[in-house]
Amino acid sequence: MLIAALGGSCIAVGMSQDNPSAGRFEGRTHILPARIYYEDTDFTGVVYHANYLRFFERGRSDFLRLAGVDHTAMLAGPEPLGFAVNRITLEFRRPAQIDDALQVISHFDTVQGPRIFVNQRIEKNGELLVTAALEVCCINLTGRPRKPPNLLLERLKPFLGP
Repeated sequence: MLIAALGGSCIAVGMSQDNPSAGRFEGRTHILPARIYYEDTDFTGVVYHANYLRFFERGRSDFLRLAGVDHTAMLAGPEPLGFAVNRITLEFRRPAQIDDALQVISHFDTVQGPRIFVNQRIEKNGELLVTAALEVCCINLTGRPRKPPNLLLERLKPFLGP
């Protein structure tokens, strides 16, 4: 990365400043870095419990984005499709606090008909804070379950368990 000074301002050359990180894959595992901001916490500086759902959603969305699944294209297809969470089980082990740097770790495990099974966890410096086990369903715009499109299945195949 090259740093250039322009009129008293410094900019990084060769690095996109406009595209947020979608994380990375390590094997079948997706890792999304996340920071805890004031807005994520309650009055004590601890993450409000419901906000962990937002971090998990971002992890799943960025997993799919990096795997080549385009949410907009799914909605624009001949039969517009999206996702709905049918079931989620959370286990809280330790709280995250304001300014913590976390990792949202996501595994897409299996697909059975319209259902996709996902396991996620949030860690801080390798310490487990929260786990989530999810059943997500592919649905049409009226909320009816639908088998995921072939392109989605092809993109997920390298990441699913044996």
